Amino acid sequence: MTRTAYAEQYGNQPSGDAVEFMFYAVPAFIGAVVIAMAVKVIKRSLELRQAWSSGLTAEARCLRTYTTTSSHSDSSRVTTTLHHVYEFTPSASASVSAFAGRPVRFEEENGPATTIEGDIVTVHYAADRPERATAYAPSPVKNAAGTLGMLCFLGLMLAFSIYFMVTANDMFASDLP
Repeated sequence: MTRTAYAEQYGNQPSGDAVEFMFYAVPAFIGAVVIAMAVKVIKRSLELRQAWSSGLTAEARCLRTYTTTSSHSDSSRVTTTLHHVYEFTPSASASVSAFAGRPVRFEEENGPATTIEGDIVTVHYAADRPERATAYAPSPVKNAAGTLGMLCFLGLMLAFSIYFMVTANDMFASDLP
C-alpha cells in the first residue's frame, strides 16, 4: 500500500515521536504529582507531631463548619470533606511576640462531625507556629501509621510509573532497525 493510500484510508495518525513522548510524559507527570503529595503528607505529619509535642494547648471556638464535595469523573462517586474553622488566643507567655495575645484562626479538614459552630475545643499548637494548630487529639502512633501507609501507597505509584517508563523505553529501543 502506498503512503498516500495509507493516509487516505487511516487519516492522519500521530507520529511515533509523539506517541513515544506521551509514554514518557504521562508517567513523569504522575510521578511528579506523587512526589508532591508525599511532601505534603510528610509536612502535615510533622506539623501535627510538633503541635502535639509542644505541650501547649488553648481553648478554641469553632467559628464555622462547612463541607466541600468533589465528584470523580471516572465514576459516579462523590467525596465530601468536612471543614472546621477555629479561633483561639495563644498564651502570652508561650508565644512568639508576633502572636502574643492576638487571636489566631486556622482551618482543619476531616474533623469530627459532632463539632458544630460555637463549640469549644482544645487545640494543640507550637509556640512559633500557632497558625498550624490542630484540634485533633494527640495520637502519634495513629499519625505515624497513617503517614507510613500513605507513603507506601505513593511509593508503589511512583515505582509503577518508573517501571512503565523503563518498559516503554525498552519497547521503543527494540523497534529500532
